[in-house]
Amino acid sequence: MPGAIVLIPARMASTRLPGKPLAEIAGAPMIVHVWRRAVAAAIGRVVVATDDVAIAAAVDLAGGEVVMTRADHQNGTSRIHEALVGLGSDADVVVNVQGDLPTIEPASIRAALAPLADRAVDIATICAVIARDEERTDPNVVKVVGSPESLAEEDAGILRVLYFTRATAPYGAGPLYHHIGVYAWRRPALERYVDLPASPLELRERLEQLRALENGMRVDAAIVDAVPLGVDTPSDLERARAMLSVPPGV
Repeated sequence: MPGAIVLIPARMASTRLPGKPLAEIAGAPMIVHVWRRAVAAAIGRVVVATDDVAIAAAVDLAGGEVVMTRADHQNGTSRIHEALVGLGSDADVVVNVQGDLPTIEPASIRAALAPLADRAVDIATICAVIARDEERTDPNVVKVVGSPESLAEEDAGILRVLYFTRATAPYGAGPLYHHIGVYAWRRPALERYVDLPASPLELRERLEQLRALENGMRVDAAIVDAVPLGVDTPSDLERARAMLSVPPGV
């Protein structure tokens, strides 16, 4: 998409897995795997936004671009906004890819742009059908509650998001959707978001994206086929190492 930039926020201060951006996976730090996959998505310029010199050094060694940001950000969204301003970028669309998704498919990153074809959409994201029964009730698996934007064939696979939740929702027969931490922001929406205070449901669910919905922003989600592994714990890290140690196609 012309005028798009990909920003990857990364920090060392993880409570469950300290230092995880630099955790070694198949011969490279995790943040480098994410950077490589974002580059492969071929959306546009890719920059890692961090407050840590060790992360910056690892990305620089791999040939990536880094911008240093403050250490006091409350979430990745405010960090990417600082990075955008600091870079002097005039990008109209800002794609935020979480730095703990080393197995994300480049095609899934590209899919986040699809909902922005509708000019009414402020923020686009992605989701996938939950296939594992245990994830339906797992509060660590964030669910997207949404309705198909239309029944038109060209709009198939896009949901208009009504809510994000850690609960099992919606009730009744039908698929549940696992939210994936990739966002494509229109620049005015990002600039508005960072000026808003934390919202009640955002604080209750511990989901920063609810601030946008609670303030009337429109969020649509493209449905993708693959759920990437989010690395939050030592066991997640071992799973990622096992997955990425296998050559593609084997």
